[in-house]
Amino acid sequence: MQFNLVAWAMNPFVLMMVTVFLGMLFGKIKFGKFTFGVSGCLFVGLVIGWRVYRLASAFPKTELGYNTALQLIKSEVIDEGFFTLFLILFIAAVGLLASKDIGIIIKKYGSKFIVLGFLITFIGAVTTYGMALILPGINSYEVTGVYTGALTSSPGLAAALESAREHSSQLVENYDSLSERKKQELLKVIDPPEKTKAKEADSLTEEQKKQFIKSAEAGIGIGHSIGYPFGVLIVILAVNFLPVIFKIDVKKEREIFSREMNESRISTPLNRKENTARFDLTAFIAACLLGYTIGRLKFNLGPLGYVALGSTGGVLLISLILGHIGKIGILHFRMDNKILGIIREISLAFFLAIIGLRYGFYTFTALSGTGIYLVITSLVVGLIAIIVGYLVGRHTFRLNWIMLAGALCGGMTSTPGLGAAIEAVGSDEPAAGYGAIYPFALLGMVIFSIILHNLPI
Repeated sequence: MQFNLVAWAMNPFVLMMVTVFLGMLFGKIKFGKFTFGVSGCLFVGLVIGWRVYRLASAFPKTELGYNTALQLIKSEVIDEGFFTLFLILFIAAVGLLASKDIGIIIKKYGSKFIVLGFLITFIGAVTTYGMALILPGINSYEVTGVYTGALTSSPGLAAALESAREHSSQLVENYDSLSERKKQELLKVIDPPEKTKAKEADSLTEEQKKQFIKSAEAGIGIGHSIGYPFGVLIVILAVNFLPVIFKIDVKKEREIFSREMNESRISTPLNRKENTARFDLTAFIAACLLGYTIGRLKFNLGPLGYVALGSTGGVLLISLILGHIGKIGILHFRMDNKILGIIREISLAFFLAIIGLRYGFYTFTALSGTGIYLVITSLVVGLIAIIVGYLVGRHTFRLNWIMLAGALCGGMTSTPGLGAAIEAVGSDEPAAGYGAIYPFALLGMVIFSIILHNLPI
């Protein structure tokens, strides 16, 4: 009998299942009255991801299992396809669960969510820029990456990468006409040996131009990779501890919200009663497929370039719409809450585990060297953005905590945070707030990411 221990230990299926198993056990441990719940998968994933990546990086070429280690490094521990799959399943389940009240939510809170969506992303951008001015050794592309990471926005990352490519290309083409200060900012991104050559020649070679563009994109990726797990951490802790800090009675808030929703359902024809199917797999897959397709479409926003909703935005939007419609032909989009709840919990556990596994190495590596400045930036940005969002939402707009919890996660474009909010309040209602605010927060992310590129640092 043969058994390759290395290939087994580095297998993505084994890593995901072990992480979810240990993460759920960790999530049951009580720290006073608090438990991490399904969020425990994220923290266990960070540790396992960091450890297994280090092991693979140092694996001897002569040992059996080297190719497995090489593949693990290439795919960043877990292939991105798994990340997208579980994200889609989670968002589809959440959207269908929340869809029954989306019409009422938009009518009741619409304008407030528009303001909150732009406010949270704006505060995040201002804080990011302020931190970049205070802390040394950060270039504008890393700053933008930290911004999209701290606000956990994958669509924002895609927009930032595209914008960085165009922005860096324009800079290198116009290098000769740039001011000395702008040239110095540009040279920060180029490797030291090439930087010296560029200074001596007072111009850039084609190779140096290519390197600058590549380094700009890498800066976005590095900043995002470091900022993302800390952004997730801030949102998860916020939805759990803000009620404790500000003495919010979550149970009472839930009762008030349920009463308001019941009254609204009676008085409005927006959400008519629909027959509920136990579970319609065909309809569920249709929502996932159509949502993913819509998320891939790019819309021209003029000077902002082409912007896509991404997997999260597309699937969430379509799930909310189809769930609100209820039934189309033989497809039933109103399904049993318990079954959708199980799908939501399983997919969220794997989704959080994969985030931890993919970002664990970057997280712990960043805790040493200059990366610590990016860590500090991401923590401060996430904390200030969500606190300002809470204060405005709670004290200016007088939002019920059930809706505000979802709106804060949507304003931070944090899908993992939404899972934590649903678990923390013991209800799926926060998903409606998340869905209503998300498109405006995404647009804000794109606008402010582009602006951050062009600010002097």
